[in-house]
Amino acid sequence: MTANLDWKSLGFDYTKTDFNVRYTYTDGKWGEMEVTSDEYVPMHMSASCLHYGCELFEGLKAFRGVDGKIRLFRPEENAKRFISSARRLCLPEPTVEMFVKACEECVKRNARFVPPYESGASLYLRPVMFGTSVGLGVRPSKDALIVVYCSPVGPYFKSGIKPIRVAADRSQDRSAQHGTGDVKVGGNYASSLLCGEMAHKNGFANVLFLDSVERRFIEECGAANFFAIKDGQYITPKSPSILPSITNKSLRQIAQDLGLEVVERPIDIEELSTFEECGACGTAAVISPIGFVHDMQTGKDYQFDMENVGEWSMKLYNTLRDIQYGRCEDKHGWNLVVEVEE
Repeated sequence: MTANLDWKSLGFDYTKTDFNVRYTYTDGKWGEMEVTSDEYVPMHMSASCLHYGCELFEGLKAFRGVDGKIRLFRPEENAKRFISSARRLCLPEPTVEMFVKACEECVKRNARFVPPYESGASLYLRPVMFGTSVGLGVRPSKDALIVVYCSPVGPYFKSGIKPIRVAADRSQDRSAQHGTGDVKVGGNYASSLLCGEMAHKNGFANVLFLDSVERRFIEECGAANFFAIKDGQYITPKSPSILPSITNKSLRQIAQDLGLEVVERPIDIEELSTFEECGACGTAAVISPIGFVHDMQTGKDYQFDMENVGEWSMKLYNTLRDIQYGRCEDKHGWNLVVEVEE
């Protein structure tokens, strides 16, 4: 039975579902997968995640396709990144199989919350790991808890994909050059909040972060990767402090399939004036086309099209969405079809 929700009014926020899935690591080993309806996590006030940032997470989506089937998009890739984040924080590493099994079980248990195909909405999954060892010293957590929960979310652009205004800010760094920018840990997002709030107050949808050394090379756009189109090329920044986006990885393959040359290299902010199209890409929106960039320190503006989405951005967006919703051949085998009884 489908949940009684107003699917059209869903935003990107938490809506209570029926179950979440958990793994606990104690005494040097992972326990069996547990399923619970409890939304809360019992935790000691001196747990390492609360004091020293021993916490990481992922984000992925499940879609109800045109054929009625439910598809999880590339969960193995999220699993690999989850493991990489755990390794960086010296937390116990789950296996890819554990991660994918938990995501699949979470979707099965909450299948009635997977939005109808016609709604354009999806089921967002949030796997998160907490270091739970009790103590005061700064040291790796020997105990951990993984929780995989989900929430139905609406389409990022309710009235259709459209260009956004972005501010480039050299005054704050998202991540240090040899820090944790390439893994998905909570501290990266905490450090971006002040900059993001300042941008929003000035009428910008997002912040374009530059490298932390020379402050001239583009890294990420808010919590998303950056890409540009120029002379038949799909260009995306190359840096050790950029999170390897699964959406960007997918778009690079699609771009190649569509005949674009894929180039990963450092991108100077001054290059913005030479690009035909550019955008941010990530799980939430797939692609957010960029129509205008304002450099908050130099005062220089980079104007694109604020009224129309670029031809290539639209092709890339539509192709990826078609794969996720089962409207075209999944020739790279990205979708995991979740078998549910409804």
